[in-house]
Amino acid sequence: MKKNQIVNLKGEKVSDITLNEKVWGITPNDAVLYDAITTAQSAQRQGTASTKTRSDVSGGGRKPWRQKGTGHARQGSTRAPHWYHGGVVFGPHPRTYGKKMNKKERVLALKSALSYKVQDNALIVVDDLTLKTNKTKDMIKILNELKVSKNILIVVKELTDNLILATRNIPKVELLQNDEINTLDIIAADYLVITKDAVSAIEEVLS
Repeated sequence: MKKNQIVNLKGEKVSDITLNEKVWGITPNDAVLYDAITTAQSAQRQGTASTKTRSDVSGGGRKPWRQKGTGHARQGSTRAPHWYHGGVVFGPHPRTYGKKMNKKERVLALKSALSYKVQDNALIVVDDLTLKTNKTKDMIKILNELKVSKNILIVVKELTDNLILATRNIPKVELLQNDEINTLDIIAADYLVITKDAVSAIEEVLS
């Protein structure tokens, strides 16, 4: 079993926590991890791009000229794709880009992402993340004390108003409850700051 230190909001070690190797210490599966990331990114696409085919463009109901005898090539409509104001061939239409992924694969991808955070020493376990105020500067001070920067993912067992208000205006800081964690957000974060209660809750679900 792998141990990780627990720190307070000043970044000082207060105790150790034993991490469940079935969740935090597996050999990451890069193939499944890649599939999970592309699946999540595909689900974020709106898929609202749309074009009009020749049947959708207004006009073009009359044959522009007779079939024979004009010297022109035969034409049936002024809304054919090669005409100005004509329809679009093979253009995009509204669609869903979402993909399906098996539950076992999703769980394996999540465990792989969490294990990478442990391997990269990017997991910061705090004993408690209860804030007395909702000021952004207080949250920034805490993050500086924890020596984390760039993209930060904060995971807690229970969201509070002070915590939500203190973090929402800090760039590149994401706040999630333990049952909202996902592979994409974990991989995108440079540091995972998580409370010890959230660690226990995640292990209970994934182990």
